[in-house]
Amino acid sequence: MKKPNFPSIVLSFSLVLLLVACGDKKVQTTSGDASQNKANSPAIYTLIFIDKTASVDVSNPFVAQKYQQALTSIIEQNVNKEGDKFEIYYIHENTSKGRSLSLMCRTEMDNTEGMNATDIEAAKTSYDLSIRKERNYIAKQSLTRLNTQNSNASNRETNILSSIPVIAKAAETQAIVKVYYLSDMVESVKRGRDFQIKPPKDNSEAEEWAKTDADQFKNYALNSPDISMILPFDPMSSSKINNPTVTYYWTKLFENMGVMSISEL
Repeated sequence: MKKPNFPSIVLSFSLVLLLVACGDKKVQTTSGDASQNKANSPAIYTLIFIDKTASVDVSNPFVAQKYQQALTSIIEQNVNKEGDKFEIYYIHENTSKGRSLSLMCRTEMDNTEGMNATDIEAAKTSYDLSIRKERNYIAKQSLTRLNTQNSNASNRETNILSSIPVIAKAAETQAIVKVYYLSDMVESVKRGRDFQIKPPKDNSEAEEWAKTDADQFKNYALNSPDISMILPFDPMSSSKINNPTVTYYWTKLFENMGVMSISEL
């Protein structure tokens, strides 16, 4: 019988140990890099447009619950670190001048590179407490804006199109821009589109109008933000109330402006 080659076995075993050690080191490094990547990622610029016209009733229990939950979720997802910005605009006759809240996150994520496990845990606890405090403050201010009633003359028109220059301005910051419309998306302007009087009759007309209107804003670079339309309608609403051609118009309008991510909730 052939005698085993002990030097070869030892060498092979040593190589296995080396590979395992390298593998462990790689996992640890990747985990650390993920934390640093989050800290060094671009800031998030959140724009919330809340409809303050007569057609959206935030005192309705269904609408109130849906919008309160939406705001809480948005804040939880988008406010993470120093530099994240959060703004609320009111949709009405003068939407582009309707900013009612502008806050900047001040919580800084510590650089944990080189820290031991105890210090990393302490830094994480400190961050969690601080960011929770900021999120709670932003949520409180946001709910106050949501529940504010608009009894002024500005509630007679719904100028959603004038939100486009606001989005373009946010895009200039090079942040990740996320836009949320808490609205029925029924544009209603006396000297422009009035979907209350004349909505698009079908998808074909909605596409045509969207292309025409997008051309008017061709000088505004939106840089493809994420756009969400959060509608105040329950799932049982009829098409007369929740008109699908209206939201289709907005989807096509933003697509014509280069936006890739458009959702309807």
